[in-house]
Parts: sequence; structure tokens; C-alpha cells
Amino acid sequence: MSFIEYGKTIKEGDTAIVFLGHESMFPVKVQQGGKTQTKYGVIRHSTDLIGKRYGSKVTCSKGGWVYILHPTPELWTLNLPHRTQILYSTDISLIIMMLELKPGSVVCESGTGSGSLSHAIIRTISPTGHLYTVEFHQQRAEKATKEFQEHQVDHLVTVKNQDVCKTGFGVADVADAVFLDIPSPWEAIRHAKSALKREGGRICSFSPCIEQVQRTCLALEEHDFTEINTVEILLRVYNVRTISLQIPDLGKAAGDNASADSDGGGRSNPDGSRANLQQGTVQFKSGVPPREMVAHTGYLSFATKSLF
Repeated sequence: MSFIEYGKTIKEGDTAIVFLGHESMFPVKVQQGGKTQTKYGVIRHSTDLIGKRYGSKVTCSKGGWVYILHPTPELWTLNLPHRTQILYSTDISLIIMMLELKPGSVVCESGTGSGSLSHAIIRTISPTGHLYTVEFHQQRAEKATKEFQEHQVDHLVTVKNQDVCKTGFGVADVADAVFLDIPSPWEAIRHAKSALKREGGRICSFSPCIEQVQRTCLALEEHDFTEINTVEILLRVYNVRTISLQIPDLGKAAGDNASADSDGGGRSNPDGSRANLQQGTVQFKSGVPPREMVAHTGYLSFATKSLF
């Protein structure tokens, strides 16, 4: 099993996603003789998982059932063990697009954190690209290294435990893009510039506070970066429902009344009166107020390295 290469069957050592519902799923490491407890009963790895196809429906010991899914960066983002605050797919998709990442790209990242963005970058730049990711905290760096090995993507990533603001990324003139998610990104801009290729490249900085954004953008200007812009993504979820509205009675037009008087000699039209009294309804599709408002996560600042 690899996060970048799909495997049809579940093998020992795989990281699989146990899917109970869209709001309930979790990762499990498949082991010979292992057991996983769910609200529907026990899943026995040897008989229920190993050798089965990904996507299979597995019956638990209490009679309930779950699906076993192949891991993807998106599923891992929703189920990973949190060591830090993480970026979610809404921000990740924009970052990868704006940094213009593609297979073969070389990327520098700081800090690694829980590895949410790292897995998405690795899938995008595989099979010939490489990710250099820097993590200040030693235990988080060691844990990230172990996860990359378990997910069989360690040949595409190099994890370094160091302070990027003081020592940089440990590489020079190789990166197509740089991503910063650190408390003081303005202190790492000069190192990011030296890591980028001489012919240019893109940089992105994520910060939760606008004061951090201001200082970072000033540092980008001082180091001759161009096309500097900042965006914020707010995800608003709407429910669409069918509603019935009554057709309003606007009365008869003046011309219609005159025509009715001349044709009927001023006689009333009982059928028309009954039609006006019996108003119908019409159905519309309507978006109701947001059922959920995802909180502000932060600002993304993008810039391009100047060629001059």
C-alpha cells in the first residue's frame, strides 16, 4: 500500500481507513492477528481485512458492517493524529494550484507539523519530484519521518529537524516552490529566496493573523518578490430545499375589465370570481441560511521570485 499508488487488496502493514459514515471514520494499521473495536463489533484483521479488496463491506462481530477504504491524502487529512493545527483540503487545493505544482516539482516546506499538506504535495509531485520539509520540533520530525516510511512515500521526501529561520532549508537553487507555515515567516524569506531556483519560483506563506501577513508582505517586497497578493478562504455550506409559495392575486387589468363589461353587458362572471378566490401555489428551489460556517483559519500570501 502506498499513498501515491493504488493497491487493490489489503495487505499486512497497510494503513486502511475504516468508514462507518461521512462523520465517522478512522485509520487502522493492518496487522496479522490484530483486532479493531467499533460500535458495530470487532474487526479481525487476519480474517476480515487481509486479502480483501479495498472498498469491501466488512461485517463486524455484532452484525453491523463498515467499509474499508484505500487511504488518500484527503482521507488522511480527516483522520490523521493531530500533533499541531493542520490545513484542510479547502486551503490545500488552492496552495497546490497557486504554487503551480506538478509531477517532478521540487518543493521546500516549513513546518511539517502533522503532515496534512505534506501528503498532498507528495502525491502531486510524484513520481519524480521531491519534498524537503523542515520541522523545528524534534519529536514531531521523528514522527513525520516514521509516517512517511509507513506510507511508502519516504523516497519522495526529506525531513530535517532544524530552525528554518536560522539555518534555512539546507538546499540552494533547487526549489520550484516554497511553503511557510511558521510563527515568524518574515524571518525565513531570505532563506526561501536562496532555496528557490535562479530562474524564479513561487512562495506561499500561511498565517492566522493579519499582522503576520503585513510583516511577511513587507519582507517579500524587501527581497524583490513580485506579484504579492493575499487571499482568505471561507467555506460556507448551504442547504437547498423545495418551498411552496402562494401565487399573489394582483386583480384584473383595466383593459380586461373594460372588455368584460362590453361583452357581457356588465354581468358578473362567477367562474372568474371563483378562480380568483382559489389561489394556487408554485414550488421553488431555495437556498436556506448556512447550516454551518467554517471558522476563519488564516491568510495565504503568494509571491513570485523576481528574475532580475
